Amino acid sequence: MKVLVIGGGGREHAIVWKLSQSRLVDKIYCCPGNAGIATLAECIDVSQNDFSLLLDFVKHEWIDLTIVGPEEPLSKGIVDLFEREGRKIMGPNRAAVQLESSKVFSKDIMRLHGIPTAEYKVFTSYLHAEEYLKFKGVPIVIKADGLAAGKGVFVASDMDEAIHALKLIMKDRVFGEAGDRVIIEQCLTGEEASYMVFTDGKTIVPMVSSQDHKRIFDGDAGPNTGGMGAYSPAPVITEELEKEILERIMKPTLMALRADGIDYKGILYAGIMIDKGRPYVLEFNCRLGDPETQPVLARLDSDFMEIAMAIADEKLSTVRIEWKQEPAVCVVISSGGYPGQYSKGSRIEGIEEADGMEGVHVFHAGTSFEDGRIITSGGRVLGVTAEGSDIALAKKRAYEAVGKIHFDGMHYRKDIADRALKREK
Repeated sequence: MKVLVIGGGGREHAIVWKLSQSRLVDKIYCCPGNAGIATLAECIDVSQNDFSLLLDFVKHEWIDLTIVGPEEPLSKGIVDLFEREGRKIMGPNRAAVQLESSKVFSKDIMRLHGIPTAEYKVFTSYLHAEEYLKFKGVPIVIKADGLAAGKGVFVASDMDEAIHALKLIMKDRVFGEAGDRVIIEQCLTGEEASYMVFTDGKTIVPMVSSQDHKRIFDGDAGPNTGGMGAYSPAPVITEELEKEILERIMKPTLMALRADGIDYKGILYAGIMIDKGRPYVLEFNCRLGDPETQPVLARLDSDFMEIAMAIADEKLSTVRIEWKQEPAVCVVISSGGYPGQYSKGSRIEGIEEADGMEGVHVFHAGTSFEDGRIITSGGRVLGVTAEGSDIALAKKRAYEAVGKIHFDGMHYRKDIADRALKREK
C-alpha cells in the first residue's frame, strides 16, 4: 500500500517511522516532511494547506490512505474534501475538529453534557474581560478561542500577568482571529496528563497514558511552548482514574457530538488535570499530541497502518492493539529564543551517533538540508526519545543521547520525567 502523511514535525516523523515498520506499507510520502523524515519517506514540496494539489497528488499516485498529523489542515476541512472525492483519509471532519479549533465550542459541549471541566466565562469585549479578571482575581487562566500552535493559553499568577495576557490576545492580536473570543476560566491545580484514544466513531481504544512538559524552562517555569518533552506512561493515571476518564470524559464527549449529528473518527486527545484525585478536561485536541506521540508510538507493539486503515474503514473493533510494558521518555531540543524569536540555519552535529544508541530514536521536527548538511529550521528541532526497562533508564538514555548532539544556541529542559521518578520513590 501507499500512504501519505501530512505534516513535517516530530509527531509526523514518529508516525512515518512507525509506518515504515508495517508489513502493509510499500511506499510512504510525506508533505512537507523534514530532514529526518526524508530518510524513510519521499518528501513532496507541497503546502500542507494546498488541498487541491494534495488531492491531485493522491489521485495521480493512487495513494491508499492519507494520515493527517497537524491540526490546521483538519480545521480547514481536508477530511471533508477527501471523503467527498472518495479518498481514504484518517482524521476527524471539520465539524468534529471544532473540539480543538474553538475552545468556546468545546467548553459549551462539556458544560451542556456534564463533562468535568473548569468554570469559565466567554468574552468578546476587552473591557468586560478586564473587569471580570479584576473581579475574579488570580490565579486565573486566559485562553484564546481559536488555534494558536499550543501558545494561546496563559496561566496568570498575578494581575499584571493576567492583564498582559489579555492585551496580547485581544488588543495586540498576536494570534489574529483566534483571539476574537477569549475564555477566562478557573485555575485548576494538581498534575496534568495526556490521554489519547483511537476511535472509528463506534469503537474506542485507549492508548497508553503520557505526560507533556509545556513550559520552556525547568521546574515548569517560563512561557508555554508546543511541548518540551514527554514520557509514557504517566503514573498519575491509575487504572481507576483511567476508567473514570473513559466513562466520564471520552465516551460522553463522543456521544455528545453524535447527538449533534457529528461523527468523530480519528484520534481524540484530552489534556487532563488531576485535581484532588479527580480528572478535569483542560482542553481537547483532535490529533496526536506532540511530543507525546514520540514516546507513545515508541511503545506501540502493533501495526500502525493496520490501525489507521481500520479507523478509516470503521472496523477498529477487528484490530488487536498491544503495547510494550517498557516506558519511554522524549526530550525536545529547541532553538535558542524559542518560543519567541529564534534563528535558523545552524548546523546540527551528532544526530547519527545519538540515533545509534541502544533504545534511542531521534525524531526530527524543525530540520532541513543545506549543502548536504542537516540544519535547524524551526523552534523545536529534535525529539530525542529513549526506551528503557523503567523510567529512570529511559531518561538516562535520552539525556546521554542529547549530550551527543550539538548546534549553536540549542536549549533543552533537564527535568523531563522527574515528576514520574518522584512518584516512584
